[in-house]
Amino acid sequence: MMREKIQETLRFLRERSNLQPTVGIILGSGLGDFAKELGSHNSIDFSEIPHFLEVDVPGHTGKLEFGVLDGVRLVVQNGRAHYYEGHSLQESTYPTRVMAALGIKTLIVTNAAGGIDKSYNPGEFMVIRDHINLMGESPLRGPIPHDGTPRFVDMSQAYDPKCSEIILATGKTMGLKMHQGVYIAVHGPNYETPAEIHMYAKLGADAVGMSTVPETIVARHAGMRVAGISCVTNVLHGDYEEVSHEEVLEVARQTAPSLIRLMRGIIAGLPVTAQPQ
Repeated sequence: MMREKIQETLRFLRERSNLQPTVGIILGSGLGDFAKELGSHNSIDFSEIPHFLEVDVPGHTGKLEFGVLDGVRLVVQNGRAHYYEGHSLQESTYPTRVMAALGIKTLIVTNAAGGIDKSYNPGEFMVIRDHINLMGESPLRGPIPHDGTPRFVDMSQAYDPKCSEIILATGKTMGLKMHQGVYIAVHGPNYETPAEIHMYAKLGADAVGMSTVPETIVARHAGMRVAGISCVTNVLHGDYEEVSHEEVLEVARQTAPSLIRLMRGIIAGLPVTAQPQ
């Protein structure tokens, strides 16, 4: 069933664009301005694409964009449908499976995240070194796949070390404040209590959010290299700080120009071959 759905989606997309992308990008909350950097690109609303979910969260545009940037052919998922909206993880990660079917070998996932590490400040970036899945679910849960993909997937290097090194080095060269750390994913949509933040810190998390991990799992299942970047939009040190989605979006928008510079700097240097599963 999944295979038939993906083929239907591919037929539709290939009718709308003949571009063969090699790098995929998923843009998180408030970070959608990057898509404007693509030259002469095709933009398709999720609502038009067969089997894509519409997005109903402020800060997520809900478009799939095909284009070229500095000679690299890209497909950009501008916004995402979240688990907390009531979708299954299989449904919310469907665009990642489509990217794999399009031939994407390297995927860059971005998000807005709350900083747990006390050295983090709003507007800084964290390259995701590893993650902790506290969403209580895996997008791979279900019947045994019969499409040649593995049942069990190694996650010892969920985020490609070479890609991470490129992002860190590029950001530091640009004078951006860069960190590298562990992202912990929770299902939301409520923000965390102070006690939960203290627990996450003890578990080894440096930043927290409500996305990214399911997409990374699916991408690794498909053999893609994955690079992850969190935009730290607020700090959560367990001291009863109030958090609002409006605050998260505003900091993300302010940080977007720096993210665009960073993305332009790293794209040409990223590997475009698949990583072994």
